Amino acid sequence: MECTVQWLGGDGMGFVATTGSGHLLAMDGAPAARPGEPGGHNLAPRPMETVLAGAGGCSAYDVVYILKKGRHDVRGCSVKLQAERASEDPKVFTRIHLHYTVSGRGLKAEAVARAVELSHEKYCSASAMLAQTAAMSSSFDVVEA
Repeated sequence: MECTVQWLGGDGMGFVATTGSGHLLAMDGAPAARPGEPGGHNLAPRPMETVLAGAGGCSAYDVVYILKKGRHDVRGCSVKLQAERASEDPKVFTRIHLHYTVSGRGLKAEAVARAVELSHEKYCSASAMLAQTAAMSSSFDVVEA
C-alpha cells in the first residue's frame, strides 16, 4: 500500500493525498491561532480527523461484512467516533469511543455485539494501531428497518 501527500503551496497548510488506488483526499489545517504562524484555510478535514475517519470506516466495513457473511439482513450502519487527544506533542489519541447504529430486519443485538467485538479484537487494523495509545470503547444501537 502506498500514498503520496503533496503540499498545495502558497500561504496555507492544504495538502492533497493520492492513494495507491488512485483516489484523492484533501486535507487542510485550522486557521492560524496567532498571526505569523502557519495555518490552513479550513477547506478540508484535518489530518488527524482523517485518521479517526479511517478507523471508523475500517470498523464499519468489518461490522457490515461480518453481519452479511452471517446472512443477517443488515440495511444500514453508521459509526460516530468521539476522541480525546494528548495535550502535548505528539498529540496522539488517548481515548476513542465508537458508537454504532446498525439497522436491518430482524437483527439480533447479540449478532451486532459479536460483529463489533470481532472488528475490534481481530479485524480492524486501524483500531488495532490506535489502541496502542488510546483507550478504545464501543457501544451500539440496533434499529429495525
